[in-house]
Amino acid sequence: MSFTFIAEAGVNHNGDKETAYKLIDAAVAAKADAIKFQTFDGDALASADAPKAAYQNITTDAAESQLDMLKSLELPKDWHFELKDYCGDQGIEFLSTPFDLGSLRFLIDDLGLETIKVPSGEITNGPFLLEIAKMADRIILSTGMSTIDDIHNALGVLAFGMNSTTEAPSKEAFNAVLSSETGKTALRAKVTVLHCTSAYPTPLEDANVLAMVTLRDRFDLNVGFSDHTEGATASLAATALGASIIEKHFTLDRDLPGPDHKASLEPLELSALVRDIHAIRIALGDGIKIPQPSEIETIDVIRKSLVALGSIEKGDVLNSENIGAKRPGDGVSPMEYWSRLGTTSSRQLSDGEKL
Repeated sequence: MSFTFIAEAGVNHNGDKETAYKLIDAAVAAKADAIKFQTFDGDALASADAPKAAYQNITTDAAESQLDMLKSLELPKDWHFELKDYCGDQGIEFLSTPFDLGSLRFLIDDLGLETIKVPSGEITNGPFLLEIAKMADRIILSTGMSTIDDIHNALGVLAFGMNSTTEAPSKEAFNAVLSSETGKTALRAKVTVLHCTSAYPTPLEDANVLAMVTLRDRFDLNVGFSDHTEGATASLAATALGASIIEKHFTLDRDLPGPDHKASLEPLELSALVRDIHAIRIALGDGIKIPQPSEIETIDVIRKSLVALGSIEKGDVLNSENIGAKRPGDGVSPMEYWSRLGTTSSRQLSDGEKL
């Protein structure tokens, strides 16, 4: 199974281009597969009176409105081209999450991105999902704050949008396509569903990593984990449970001002996480239970063979008193013990000699 580690820079550039470049350098040094930013027009994303989340009031100026905060964290469009080119030179994939229709069109039509990440807050934004389904080659659907029904409904919209149809969009049409083999095939080809808890940081007891397995079993799609917990434990658990994508916020310094720095890893921690994830994936193997190359030579050394427990003459009857099992294991397997009882020895055996 393919695997992608996404180093989530998000808005941790703080509106500074040099910081954005340094974040790319840190992601490359950590051997991440991709780095992801966020693309939005603050005015299209939030109303002037939209409140901040509780954690944002703690990590930013509480007197500042959500709209003003967003405006200060916008990634200018011209930076996108420079940063994407720089990522290409550094051998890391550039990704960005759109939060409005104009940003989606910019990322696909102008920047040429093929993969679009749907943020958790947009999972109920049906019209936006429909446009993503029509435009994107690959979709990563984040599911923070969602119920199974929310995810079902979102996948229905995506499946509908991926299949050419003249039918008008409706809940009934979405469900019909989602339940069809055509719809299921389209989703399997293009969509990965990320389990996520939208709390920054997420308490470990709310990570609920097993929900990722529930999503895989329920929807028969590739799944992954968008991790907002502190530390690496939840990401490592998700890796062991079969995540095809791990996404983790990171920053250059957790003490920087801004909404997401406190819930992010610093560069050395990011490197350690990527290293440990790849070690876990190596250790998981292919799941086929056979002797591994490193243990082949040990088999004969520590297994046992049937041997004589004392001298046995040719023609003697073999019984529980004169045969038993001892190392090495390059002779008759002790699994043959019962079939040998009551038979006669075909030759003379000395004490400890293999049958």
